[in-house]
Amino acid sequence: MPDRVAFLWRDDLVAYRFADSHPLNPIRLEATLDLLRTSGLLGSLDIASFEPARDEDLALVHDERYIRAVQRYSVRRPETLTAQERREAANFGLGTVDNPLFFGMHEAAAMVVGGALRAAELVMDGTVQHAVHLGGGLHHALPERAAGFCIYNDPAAAIAYIRRRWGARVAYVDIDAHHGDGVQWIFYEDPDVLTVSIHESGYHLFPGTGHEHERGRGAAWGTAVNIPLSPGTDDDSWLACFEAVVPAALRAFRPDVLVTQHGCDAHRWDPLTHLAVSTRALARAAAILHGLAHELCQGRWVVLGGGGYELFRVVPRAWTQLWAEVACRPQPQAVPDRWIERWSKASSVALPRGLADDPAAFPAGPDQLAAARANEIRLQRLMQDLALPVSRGQERDPNGGPAPARP
Repeated sequence: MPDRVAFLWRDDLVAYRFADSHPLNPIRLEATLDLLRTSGLLGSLDIASFEPARDEDLALVHDERYIRAVQRYSVRRPETLTAQERREAANFGLGTVDNPLFFGMHEAAAMVVGGALRAAELVMDGTVQHAVHLGGGLHHALPERAAGFCIYNDPAAAIAYIRRRWGARVAYVDIDAHHGDGVQWIFYEDPDVLTVSIHESGYHLFPGTGHEHERGRGAAWGTAVNIPLSPGTDDDSWLACFEAVVPAALRAFRPDVLVTQHGCDAHRWDPLTHLAVSTRALARAAAILHGLAHELCQGRWVVLGGGGYELFRVVPRAWTQLWAEVACRPQPQAVPDRWIERWSKASSVALPRGLADDPAAFPAGPDQLAAARANEIRLQRLMQDLALPVSRGQERDPNGGPAPARP
């Protein structure tokens, strides 16, 4: 029997738009939705709507002063701000290159969080087993400020909502090329939330965190797991690290529900990162997580989007494969001609005609071989460290020191 699933969507999700030239362009969501429908993988009965998050929902993870600042600057045109107001906004991470101000910013960001909360609710009350919210996955925002294209942190809000309402143990797995720093820091002292992030090393990529020694604090020591990878990492090395660490960490922790973030910016064609994986690795990770959700969580699985800045060649195909995996629906081999005709005008490069990448387009070179050797050494050290139990969060930081400083 197919898994019960829901696809969270509202047309006004595309209002989360910094600027036409900003890398996080919601046209990627429109192109993905169109590909899902054109491929016959998404029907009207799959769609679940939702309401924007309320202030009290946002306050589960964000400081009230920060929420008020976002609201205040959401109703101001950036060009009308004084120099003092611009400095104040910058103190909250707003009005920066990464997070420029835009009219209606609070409402758009609250809508993103609302989708994550509704996805969590549908899964936890048993309406569906899996819920997908591709507009979510904005994992960098911190309690008191915006960061990395993220105004509010919808994965953290969903996890906090699950913790407060159901008291469940939550495992969060993040496969975005950027470290899931906001979620990690928000739950760094919670022994009932496991955060696992596989990403390009912070020595090479924003936000500069996600190192192996970041393991949690106090009673939660051991419930933060990071897998930093070298630039140039390809499918084989990426999957070797993922498969060695993620299932073992989740099985040791024994979560009640799985929340995952599926940024697809680890792809070789992504313009903002330096990893070299294909849709094969991303799809394989989704299949493994799907199995773990059933093995450990009675199928309870909240699936979020995330990064991905090759707007037409990568994001729609990667997330179409993701939805097909979650919904247990056959994946077509070819991208429909109608979709290519519609979206090729918006793309500066030719669009692939296969839903999955052609392996011949991703040959291993010197960069991939060097990355694989570095990752193998790092993985050996990490696995030795992870031999320490992480099942109940009762272990203490052996150094007794504070957590690394927030970026």
